[in-house]
Amino acid sequence: MADNVRTEEHKVSGEGLVARVKELIREGNVRRIIVKNDEGRSILEIPLTLGVVGAVLMPVFVALGAIAALASHYTLVVEKDA
Repeated sequence: MADNVRTEEHKVSGEGLVARVKELIREGNVRRIIVKNDEGRSILEIPLTLGVVGAVLMPVFVALGAIAALASHYTLVVEKDA
């Protein structure tokens, strides 16, 4: 099953964090997004399933907004279906 998962890393600024996560979610083949700080520590993991859309993600976007205010650079680790 792990053979069907591709991992990508995206460096983003604090200001672009929420917008980039929304963009990745819209792509549709994302399984999970992990937000890491400058030291490489995971601060938030967002598991995504086929049924997760819109209003269900609103608390996640609020949390991302709060996290974005804490630092200037983050790494998004994105797991996608191959």
